[in-house]
Amino acid sequence: DGNTAYFASESYKEKVSEKDKKANAKFSQVYLFKATKNGGTWGNITALPFNDKTFSSSNPSLSRDGKTLYFSSNRPGSIGGVDIWKVAVNEDGTYGEPQNLGNKVNTEGNESFPYIADDNKTLYFASSGKQGLGGLDIYQIDLSSGSDASNLGKPVNTEKDDFALSFNSVKGVGFLSSNRNGNDDIFAVTPICGVDVMIAVTNAKTGELLSNASVSILDDKKNVIATEMSNAKGEVKYRVECDKPYVVQASKDGYEGNTFAVNKSKGPTAKVDAALQPIDVIVKEDEVVLKDVYFEFNKSNITQEGAFELDKLVQVMKNNDKMVILVKAHTDNRGGDKYNLNLSDRRAKSTVQYIISKGIAANRISGKGMGELEPKVDCGDKCTEEQYAQNRRSEFLIVK
Repeated sequence: DGNTAYFASESYKEKVSEKDKKANAKFSQVYLFKATKNGGTWGNITALPFNDKTFSSSNPSLSRDGKTLYFSSNRPGSIGGVDIWKVAVNEDGTYGEPQNLGNKVNTEGNESFPYIADDNKTLYFASSGKQGLGGLDIYQIDLSSGSDASNLGKPVNTEKDDFALSFNSVKGVGFLSSNRNGNDDIFAVTPICGVDVMIAVTNAKTGELLSNASVSILDDKKNVIATEMSNAKGEVKYRVECDKPYVVQASKDGYEGNTFAVNKSKGPTAKVDAALQPIDVIVKEDEVVLKDVYFEFNKSNITQEGAFELDKLVQVMKNNDKMVILVKAHTDNRGGDKYNLNLSDRRAKSTVQYIISKGIAANRISGKGMGELEPKVDCGDKCTEEQYAQNRRSEFLIVK
């Protein structure tokens, strides 16, 4: 509320110090103090009751609700040299028993400079004991989730000492201290807005969670950013930028692959239910019936939509290991006869190579380009774009 301050100061102000006759000096600890403002004047300064002349406590950070005080100390019970602790601030002005934040935060090294964010769950702190970039690095941890602490990485952290991060969520700006330039200076930092895309892969018919599904996330230019396998709970998480559209691709043997839009979001999370349909392919006596595997005009590469259909054929051939398939590739009637024949031949080879790349033996799949000889829609030179697209197709005939 702006009327209470916690700060650290040398204990000699409280006339608490240890004499060292050889050094002709007095050595004190660092104590925590509380001050309150009354009528515009700061006063009523009191030392906190858990200070002790045998150890130091410093770097206080108060939660937004005023109920929890975080601080660093080398008090008994510390895991390392200096650890981060917390203590309850009671409504009657008393304090609970200090509690060590445990080994997800503290190490055998030193942890200090805690800062509790306005959400009362995100803690930033500096550590020299975790594997980082060098010296003191700044970490963050969600105290409510039980997750591990994560290094904020570059450019926040460097090979030098980086510490004492604070963050103003209203202004969207933070401050940190660093000796990256040789002296301890204060730097301003502006975070890049991020969204955690939480993907759950399921069986569209039963709702069953599907593990070991391949899940990719693509940007708006269809570039694959990352690919991972879903865990035992069918889950994958990706961290992406705010206010940008993304696409998730999911596939698994026995299921139709599919794409799922991730709408623009400011976060903090976006959920995607990647429900995959079990493969249910019509296998006739002389043909495997798929949805048409179309090609883009004047191109022979397999589109993502085409790949999803071809995956169904792969599954059928894996389930029927004696099956031999002939792929017939067709073009529309735009372009010369010879050119279209060559184009369809490239499309047939592209289709065959895709099937082989999925583990089907080369002697079980062959292809033939038909050019424009066998149109699905015989519309002459008056075809619509849709009819042209229907004629650019592949068929899958059962040879054996």
